[in-house]
Amino acid sequence: MTDLPPFQRYLDLAPEADCVETLARQFEEEFPRLKLVSEEEASIVHPPYAWTIKEVIGHMSDTERVFSYRALRFARGDTTELPGFDQDLFMANSNFNDRPYHQLLQELYLIRQSTMELFRTLPEGALDLEGTAAGYQWTVRNLGRCSVGHVRHHAEIIQQRLAGGS
Repeated sequence: MTDLPPFQRYLDLAPEADCVETLARQFEEEFPRLKLVSEEEASIVHPPYAWTIKEVIGHMSDTERVFSYRALRFARGDTTELPGFDQDLFMANSNFNDRPYHQLLQELYLIRQSTMELFRTLPEGALDLEGTAAGYQWTVRNLGRCSVGHVRHHAEIIQQRLAGGS
């Protein structure tokens, strides 16, 4: 399998082999902390960052959708090469700052529930199926791990932002 340099940091943040269990555990651990962010804090940019916390939560939702879609395609045996996505283009065409923070969290919550159900119900052996996305070879398992690592990455940054660090 080809190395995944752009996504390696997410894989490194999710070393657990059982991505199904880890998706669920993270759901229980991280989401309560995200609920503690106030509407006011979620609506401002904390330098040196360019996005509000609302935008970060929206980005987490968008990215989890992309990873889940890729996992679904590969788990179903579809080997069609899938394109990458431009997170900045997605952000430029979003309305995250116009929405209440609690709605953005609810959306992320529902997307994670959907991701967990997808991974929980995959047939035997599907986690090891492979496909190409954004020019890199992926396993379904690694897409699940990337979902976990991506949320860990951004949740940590949110906590640092709220604590006044960079």
